[in-house]
Parts: sequence; C-alpha cells; structure tokens
Amino acid sequence: MKKIAIVCGGDSGEFEISVKSAAVVQRHLNKEVYDPYLVYITSSGWYVVGEQNIKYPIDKNDFSVNIEGKHILFDAVFNAIHGTPGENGLLNGYFDLIGMPYTSSGLTTSALTFHKDFCKRIVKTYGYSVASSVLLNKGETYDDGEIIDYLGLPVFVKPNNGGSSVGISKVKAVSELRPAVDKAFREDNQVLVEAFVKGREIACGAMNVSGRLIVFPLTEIVSMNEFFDYEAKYTKGMADEITPAPISEEDEIWVKTTAAQLYPLLECKGFVRFDFILTDDALFFIEVNTVPGISEASILPQQAEFMGMSLSKLFDLALENILI
Repeated sequence: MKKIAIVCGGDSGEFEISVKSAAVVQRHLNKEVYDPYLVYITSSGWYVVGEQNIKYPIDKNDFSVNIEGKHILFDAVFNAIHGTPGENGLLNGYFDLIGMPYTSSGLTTSALTFHKDFCKRIVKTYGYSVASSVLLNKGETYDDGEIIDYLGLPVFVKPNNGGSSVGISKVKAVSELRPAVDKAFREDNQVLVEAFVKGREIACGAMNVSGRLIVFPLTEIVSMNEFFDYEAKYTKGMADEITPAPISEEDEIWVKTTAAQLYPLLECKGFVRFDFILTDDALFFIEVNTVPGISEASILPQQAEFMGMSLSKLFDLALENILI
C-alpha cells in the first residue's frame, strides 16, 4: 500500500481552504491502494496531527515522520496547498531535491504561473490576448491618475502573487485606487492593477494522464457580487457555476483549444484550471491555477463529475501519473 502525504496549510490567506481541500482528498482516496496522511506545512513547523491532537514533526532530511515509534517514509505527495509554499514553487523545489514525486506542476511552472504579471507576459508572447496592466512594487511611488489614464475605469487591483481572490478589489473611481492598492499590499509585496474586460468568465480544467491530455467541460461563473471575489467563491448561493457553460459550440472549441495549447506551453503537470474572459470577439487569458480548489463544490470536480469522473478517480489519476 502506497503511503501518501497530502500536504496542506501553507502561509497565506488560503490556509483554511487548503486544509479543507486536503481533507476531501483524504476522504476520497482509495483506501485499498493508498494510506493517506495529512501533512501540515507552515513557517512554524511541518507536522502530522495524530490522535489527541498530537503533532508529529516531519524530518526534512527525507520527508519522513515517526508516529508512535513507527517510521513512515512517504511514496508520493499530493499537493493541496493553495498559495505559498505549495503553489509558487518553493515546496516543489524541495521535493525535487530529495527525489519525492508530487502531483502538481514543477518548480519553474509553479513560480511562473503564480506570478501573475510574469505569466501574462509569457502567454502574450505566444500570441494570446491578456488584459492591459500595471505592476506596482511596495515602497515605490506611483501616480494614480496616470494609471487610470492608461488602463481606464474600472480596474481590478490584486496581489500579484496570490489566489482565492484574497485582497482583490474592483475600483470604479480614481479615489478608490490607493485604498485598494494598500489592501492588496497587505497580502503581497507586488500589486497588479489590471484593466477591466467586459465579458463572460469561463473556467476550463485540463489534466495530462499518461501522456494524453484531458480537457474538462467548461464552467461559466456568474457572481452575485461585483466580481468572483472570496465571498462569492466560498459562500453558498453567492455565485452560479454553470457546467457545462451555455456558450456556442464554436466558442467552446475556442476555449478548450486554447487551454489545450497553453497546458504544454506553460509545462503544466497534473490537473490545472485555466480562467478566461470570453468577449464577443476575443478570448482573454486571466490566469492558470496549478493547485485549483478540489472540494466537492469546487469548479474542477464539478467539471469532472459532469463527464462521469468521480473525485476518487480524479485523485487516483493524479497519483497514477507520478507513481508509474
């Protein structure tokens, strides 16, 4: 039986979401094949929580743990950390160094795609449409008026390195820009101010299985709030996630083809989720999530379910990819 470390936690505003995702993985993994352990990764310590809430520290020399006298060396890692250090490449590099297989994309891809500005620049060089934006660094001065003159209104202000819409604001007036930037800087040292693109938000999951790329059914996201913010993402009834997306066959092929092209171009691995804005005449790349939400209600599992793939099968395929 393969011993699987489901890593969760991290050091970002996505900690709780990560822990919930990991619990879903643990619950749905095939217990006849896998022996799963929840491994918490935080700046204050790496540990497995046992009975009576006892914390068993991870030996970082080989990523093993001793639980009640039993030495456990894991066969593979299921990465369920949204945010740092699991989605930005830091932890991935450690696993590469010790030769531990893991389910998500590698160090370079994770670092690149987590840095929204870098990722958009790379995607643009391949000929795909991206929203215009301005990158701000903490401590630097900037002119509110110049930014709005360049990008127009409204704009989105977001941490450059982050996820789950933590710290994001939609700005409709010049006077709102600086408070929104300050809010985003509380989450990251870089802030991306991005032009608003009016269109339909479409999510597309993709996954490589034994050299064959699976592109999942599309999902249209219709938020009850101004945009698909943290509340809309994680509060029941605050957003409609419609799978399959009610778009034309031509647009469906367009979105799926773009995702299928970007997956290898960005050197993705495992399952990922691409987010796009579809307008009347263009398809804008927003971002790719290399560790997307994987709770029962998350978008990628919804897409898998629609095509007849259970969470257990989805997670099995992710592990089979790295254990072959």
